[in-house]
Amino acid sequence: MDTEEKFKILITKIDELRKGKNFDLSSDEDLSIAVMNLISLEEHFFFTASKTGKNDYLDLLNQTREIRKELMARMLDQHEGETHCVCKHLLATTMRLIEVATKYYADDKKEEAERLFKQAYKVYSLFWGIRLKLIDLSGIKKISDDKINVKDKGNDGKPWSFEDIVNKLVDCCNE
Repeated sequence: MDTEEKFKILITKIDELRKGKNFDLSSDEDLSIAVMNLISLEEHFFFTASKTGKNDYLDLLNQTREIRKELMARMLDQHEGETHCVCKHLLATTMRLIEVATKYYADDKKEEAERLFKQAYKVYSLFWGIRLKLIDLSGIKKISDDKINVKDKGNDGKPWSFEDIVNKLVDCCNE
């Protein structure tokens, strides 16, 4: 299927969404921002509990998590596999990228800020693609270690495993 055909299918899906249901995307957008902030609060409660040694903050984390779960369920009525969790992480990533970009912007690192703002919007768009079922995740399946990419070979001449990839990506000495 070429790009033009995919685009036509996407437009058809959007038209069906508009006709079939009354989506209030403005409210849903506000709700997604609220969820981002709740995720951020969960993180802050965790770090505050860890830094102060006061476990009462973990109770607040749990209460916040319950509210976030309820709001996420409103946005993602039916999901398969781990799409709910994927969406949570897409929103969390969006929030963090926006925060870092805003700091860069304030520090007059405008080019870096703009790059991160664009990445934040791309990630946020992925969330909406999943949320509106514009992205079909039904055909996604786990790739076995021996099928990752036969062109990528380690020093031993064998294709990279997931562990090899993680080792390459998570190298704290290679900045």
